[in-house]
Amino acid sequence: MEPLTFIMAILGCGESDAACREVATVETRYASEAECLAATETELYRRDDILYPSVVAQCRPAGARPQLIRGNEVMLPEPPRFQAPARFASAERPQGRR
Repeated sequence: MEPLTFIMAILGCGESDAACREVATVETRYASEAECLAATETELYRRDDILYPSVVAQCRPAGARPQLIRGNEVMLPEPPRFQAPARFASAERPQGRR
């Protein structure tokens, strides 16, 4: 019996309830699902040429059928919150200035 390996599929998703489409499969084989998941961010940054509103990675055992994912089910990361530098954080005027 061959040891279990994981592959990473790259999926392009729309904004509706249409199913995401598998647009690529990463050639690398991963020894565990955790190893595959750890590589997803790097791999997605490499795929900046895929023209879909959302592009996601899916790790699954080699040979397994893809899971159906719909565009409206894709969870996107929260955008980073803007935090003003300390000198701009206060709405109060400095003393002596008007």
